[in-house]
Amino acid sequence: MYHIDLSDHNKDSIKSDLTKSGNKIFHDIYESKIITKLHENNCNFSGCFFCSCSLENHTPIDNRDIVEIECNGLLNNNYCEIIDKTDPNYFPGDLIVVSNEESLELAQVKSIGELVRLKRHNLGYYNEKLPTVIRKLNKEDSDKLNKNFFDEQRAVPIFKKIVEKFNLNMKLVSVHYQFDRKKLFFFYTADGRVDFRELAKELASEFKTRIELRQIGVRDEAKKLGGMGTCGREYCCISVLSSFKKITTQLANDQNLLSSMGKLSGPCGKLKCCLSFESESF
Repeated sequence: MYHIDLSDHNKDSIKSDLTKSGNKIFHDIYESKIITKLHENNCNFSGCFFCSCSLENHTPIDNRDIVEIECNGLLNNNYCEIIDKTDPNYFPGDLIVVSNEESLELAQVKSIGELVRLKRHNLGYYNEKLPTVIRKLNKEDSDKLNKNFFDEQRAVPIFKKIVEKFNLNMKLVSVHYQFDRKKLFFFYTADGRVDFRELAKELASEFKTRIELRQIGVRDEAKKLGGMGTCGREYCCISVLSSFKKITTQLANDQNLLSSMGKLSGPCGKLKCCLSFESESF
């Protein structure tokens, strides 16, 4: 396993770099001092000098300028590539406009720089097609966002009224306008399959745009609504998990927790995702 030794770097120089870089620490320090060293050694391993760990992976390191994002829409990807290098730097918390297959969505930056590179390298992601960042949110975009939000709130009682009209067993979870308003999404839960053809027609007539109704599970519902778990922290599905794992009672049995099964269900009614954290197979 390859390990990067930083002892040959001048400590005063590194301290100066850290002071100057501020939030760009992973771009300015890691890329200039470590990624260069990786290339010099023709190495496909990536290490993080803050935690003194290294990750072995035979996938090449993807050196594109990529940010990890969070989006209420359907980008089908948690990462976006920055194409325009003339734009200002992006930082966690920034709102950005993203292009994805001829549609525009709004997203929020979660992570940047080497943190993203390490995570993607560890997951084996390399050179796949990604949505692209168009720009940071500007004044015009902000006005459009406010209008979309207002119309989303207005759509809730209309949806519920039409559902009641057709006597459909559906629970609305959230409403989302695509940023360019080409589509209006309704996310809902239901016990089984729902014939919503007449509902979709009436919604399209009401809102004059394409309508998509998406049935989601109770775990997805918890992730969309958010909240605090019994541990006092934000739901794992929001804060640390990028995808759901299969959670079984066997995981509880392996940890000798079957005696307290009543406490092992999360707010979604399913077994808690954190039961998988102690399993070597996850």
